[in-house]
Amino acid sequence: MNVTSLDLLPLLSERDPDAPLAWRAGVPVSAREFLADVARLAPQLPEGGPVVNLCGDRYAFALGLAAALVRGQASLLPPDARPDTLARLVEPGGRTYALLDDPELATPGMQRILVEHRPPPGGAGAQPVLAIDAGLHAVSLLTSGSTGAPQPHAKSWKTLVGDVAAAVARLAELLGRPSLAGLTLVATVPVQHSYGLESSALLAMLGGAAFDSGRPFFPADVAQALASVPQPRALVTTPFHLKTLLLSGIALPPVDLILSATAPLSPQLAAQAEQAMGGQLIEIYGSTESGQVATRRPTRSEVWETFGEIRVHAERDATGAERFVFAGDFVPEPTPMADVLELLDDRRFRLLGRANDLIHVAGRRSSLGYLNHHLNSIPGVEDGVFWLPDDVTDGVVRPVAFVVAPTLDAHAIVAALRERLEAVFVPRRVVHVSAFPREGTGKLTARALREFALSQLAPDGTPVQLTHEVPADHPVFAGHFPGQPLLPGALLLSEVLEAAQRVPALAARLGPRPTLAAAKFLAPVRPGSTLRIDLSPETGASRGLRFEVRVGKVVAASGRWTPGAES
Repeated sequence: MNVTSLDLLPLLSERDPDAPLAWRAGVPVSAREFLADVARLAPQLPEGGPVVNLCGDRYAFALGLAAALVRGQASLLPPDARPDTLARLVEPGGRTYALLDDPELATPGMQRILVEHRPPPGGAGAQPVLAIDAGLHAVSLLTSGSTGAPQPHAKSWKTLVGDVAAAVARLAELLGRPSLAGLTLVATVPVQHSYGLESSALLAMLGGAAFDSGRPFFPADVAQALASVPQPRALVTTPFHLKTLLLSGIALPPVDLILSATAPLSPQLAAQAEQAMGGQLIEIYGSTESGQVATRRPTRSEVWETFGEIRVHAERDATGAERFVFAGDFVPEPTPMADVLELLDDRRFRLLGRANDLIHVAGRRSSLGYLNHHLNSIPGVEDGVFWLPDDVTDGVVRPVAFVVAPTLDAHAIVAALRERLEAVFVPRRVVHVSAFPREGTGKLTARALREFALSQLAPDGTPVQLTHEVPADHPVFAGHFPGQPLLPGALLLSEVLEAAQRVPALAARLGPRPTLAAAKFLAPVRPGSTLRIDLSPETGASRGLRFEVRVGKVVAASGRWTPGAES
């Protein structure tokens, strides 16, 4: 490799240049081919930057990331590709441009570079491993803050290299292997997410493994992706995706390792996963700010252990509240976590829950994460969450449990929870639902849960307000209309009706065959818009439902649904 300067770090770890770095639809792409692709793409990138990497294909993403590093440019990794998100990333007077692998994706205000893999005729020749300035601003991971504007978390190349090196050492030790060479990673998480970046593309580039280029979502696609790559192999996923996969009943190819992150995993689900796929399940703990900092194997212990030389300590913030800070090794500066921990020493801890999900009921304290853990441990509960409403009964706030549990009734769930929880936390009400409005990584945001809970509990006659994100890549935009895409009125009405039918009281009011009594379209709805849907039940004998759809402060549509005639 011949990279010896302390100020330079390699783009790829030491590896066989002809061994696979990636797999695309079952076809291997060697490290040699990857470096040839980088050498071809890098000179095509415009001067300046930063670059917004929107590639969905994991190989195209890694290629774009590497080419930007070679050019000394930072890559911005947004949480989504909505036009309003991307518009915020265009620097006034700057030279922001986009890398993408989907030519139909809109990138307003940005120059566009299409990333493609072109196998060289006759194979790639010898390629030098490129060296990158260790202090280079490599990526900015963007997460949505409370205002909805993307909040950047900058990472240097040195930080990313150290992060992966610590993870490789831990994972290789747990697998009983000298390295991760030969291990192929299949990931269900987007590569623009910190966990998806660290545990798929970078774990291959800097850790000696290989990665599948796709992002399988449905259980059959995950099984197919795993079967398309050789053993040893690993599945990189989340608790939500893992539970969906196991409940599908689809036969899964054996794996050597299962990585899980973004939320704590119950020991029961971990045991089911290990039994179904044969490999050991390792959970990763960290944050976008700190990177991955600790692991545990939940079937063996509830205790987390930090990576490398990372240490954790408790301190008081300016308000006097206790917080837990991780420092050392690759973490560039001491970083507090948004969790409550029980420290066993400066390297080992138990995770008690999010600092902002601690609840008090009748003088007793717990966390929603802890309650959700026990709810989801009940056999027959496919998915479930606790929610604490604003209203008070008998002077006490009572938690409500929402469950996807088609084979269990509320009495069975309450009985199971009585064996696991203190009496004050056992819900008085269990609400069965068909699904939760989770994000792509499986997360259920506090705002989405509150809105969902209020809509599920709304009595008949109560106005309901819901939000809906219009996908920027919805196929209908290809024909309505090129250059000025807008959401067709019929599809907008369908979204309104679907929103109403997700609210039990409104679905009962409208019946199985609602009739559209009136509709007005007042403003266009563009790709990536956030719709606010106001649903107002009519009083009296009409049983109708008036609706109004807003994009920001603009009313886009209004109208009225009525119950259809009984068949």
